[in-house]
Amino acid sequence: MVAKQLAKPRVAALVGPYTAGKTSLLEALLFAAGAIPRKGSVAAGTSLGDNQAEARSRQMTIEPNIASFVYLGESWSVIDCPGSVELAQDAMAALMVADIAVVVAEPDPTRAVTLAPLLHFLDARRIPHLLFVNKMDKSNLLMRDLLTALQTVSARPLVLREVPIRDGEQVLGHVDLVSQRAYRWRENTPSDLIAMPESLRPREAEARQGLLETIADFDDALLEQLLEDRIPPADEIYAQLTRDLQQDLIVPVFFGSAEHGNGVQRLLKALRHEAPEPAQTAARLGLDATAGFSASVFKTLHQPHTGKLSLCRIWSGSLAENAPLNGRRIAGLLRPMGSEMQKLALAEPGMVAAIAKLEEANTGDLIGSDGRPAPQPDWPAAPAPVLALALAPADRKDEVKLSAALHKLLEEDRALSLEHGGAYGQLLLKGQGEIHLKLAVERLQQRFNVSVRITAPLSAYRETIRHGAPYHARFKRQSGGHGQFADVKLHIDPQPRGAGYAFHNRVVGGAIPKNYIPAVDEGIREALQRGPLGFPVVDVAVSLLDGQSHAVDSSDQAFRTAGGMAVHEGLPNCGPVLLEPIQAVCFVVPNGFTAKVHAIVSSRRGHILGMAAREGWPGWDIIDCHMPEAEMAGLATELRSATLGVGGFEAHFDHLQELSGKLADRVVEDRRRALAA
Repeated sequence: MVAKQLAKPRVAALVGPYTAGKTSLLEALLFAAGAIPRKGSVAAGTSLGDNQAEARSRQMTIEPNIASFVYLGESWSVIDCPGSVELAQDAMAALMVADIAVVVAEPDPTRAVTLAPLLHFLDARRIPHLLFVNKMDKSNLLMRDLLTALQTVSARPLVLREVPIRDGEQVLGHVDLVSQRAYRWRENTPSDLIAMPESLRPREAEARQGLLETIADFDDALLEQLLEDRIPPADEIYAQLTRDLQQDLIVPVFFGSAEHGNGVQRLLKALRHEAPEPAQTAARLGLDATAGFSASVFKTLHQPHTGKLSLCRIWSGSLAENAPLNGRRIAGLLRPMGSEMQKLALAEPGMVAAIAKLEEANTGDLIGSDGRPAPQPDWPAAPAPVLALALAPADRKDEVKLSAALHKLLEEDRALSLEHGGAYGQLLLKGQGEIHLKLAVERLQQRFNVSVRITAPLSAYRETIRHGAPYHARFKRQSGGHGQFADVKLHIDPQPRGAGYAFHNRVVGGAIPKNYIPAVDEGIREALQRGPLGFPVVDVAVSLLDGQSHAVDSSDQAFRTAGGMAVHEGLPNCGPVLLEPIQAVCFVVPNGFTAKVHAIVSSRRGHILGMAAREGWPGWDIIDCHMPEAEMAGLATELRSATLGVGGFEAHFDHLQELSGKLADRVVEDRRRALAA
């Protein structure tokens, strides 16, 4: 066999559901490559990744863990990505710059659907990926059953690369289906080569034939050999598997146990021999790897001592510390290794590097040869938020500090968004769920030293009127010198839903001078900010019919006050009614969970509008419904709990709808208490 030419630095992303064991696999890969002297433990809090206090308290990855090592003379960076669906934006960003993805799966066919969104993302962007079934030491399942379940969520054919050697229900090793060599696993050390058990030969032959038939679909020469019952040489099979993987035509499947280091060396060798090189990845992204300097920013961090750090994948050219970039000299060049940032003299093509103080650069930017950042085409868009928290600084003196910290937080996490104002002037932080928002609040307090108070956002209730009524208001005040006088007669009428507020001047004969008319309108608008039920009033028309003025005592302020008095005192006579905001909600779920979504919608006073198949997602449904905004709290958590974490939704305001009875009485009473507090 021709010796393999050493590749340029490559990047693998570890992705998969929460609890699949990705961080343990990173630890096992580093130990197997000799990059760390001993394996740490996620449970014990001694792993190289997940070193943040927030991560260790939850025993989950909350932002990408990056580690670099050299294996058989070749440089690698591995990005361990968050598995929570609420933190998927970071995982997608890492996948955009990875040469290959290692999808870590659990050995449970019933949880295969949890990989569906991830595999769809990989397939849609043609990112080469393989499957590593973890925790095989704790499973007695048949690989064919798992493979069948996983194939239902993969658009690419899954190719089993090895079969397990069992002793009863325990997996002791594997047989490589290409080399046909058998290996017995050993704890955190390379496996022993053993003779293939005779009892396993029929299963091995069946699985090997399946492998050959799958890859023969992509190679006519190999297909011809199979049709002629000729056995292809192992070198040809390996070469075809490599080509098919690099072109994202197949998904190889390996298995093992990260906790015990089983199957990890085999995974490393597969990555080394079969993963694409950086130039191929750049071409997939439409980038020219032969041009001047270029790099993609896939993560932004703000560190206490180093300031802003842009984590980049270098595609072409090189960058040295203190070198000029976009008119400035590089303030720092670092290489991430878990929680540490190691100084880097030169960043070369293929490497992952952290560049300090690129103030203009944002996550998703491509830095070109001129050093200027620009949005990279086809970068994953930030997902629509599904939950919000109302924020306020614990100390009012920290308002400016909170604003600066939120700006940095949003730079770090594109899945967060901020809304100023809200229904009642609240500052709303929006995100992907409870965990996502709680982590954001913890970062504000621990990383940026800003304490905040959090409350649930107030629902944007409104009120309107059922019928019209006239009203006459006179404002008269004597306080020595010039007094205050204004007299207005007006009629208040309901408007169609959604028409808003209208003001009509029907004064004739100059009863009210024209220069005072706008003041009446202004006073009415101010009065409509709080109606008799305690909420802003909408969909009303006010006609100014007549009035009186005084040559000396009338003023803008007097007519503004009179207009407000007339509306404030007249609205209770117009049949006020409460309006609640209704959201248009679009659910996307596997069709096996559609009935559960119907139950969720019904339990939250919603109603289904329609249902259709989700285009490009076989076996998935889209369910459209209307749901009161007040019922949206906790929807994301309930939906994910009912759908193994894969169900999603988007929502936006649709219309206002009358609310009456006990629910309305409760809302009005709560509002009165809030205003009295």
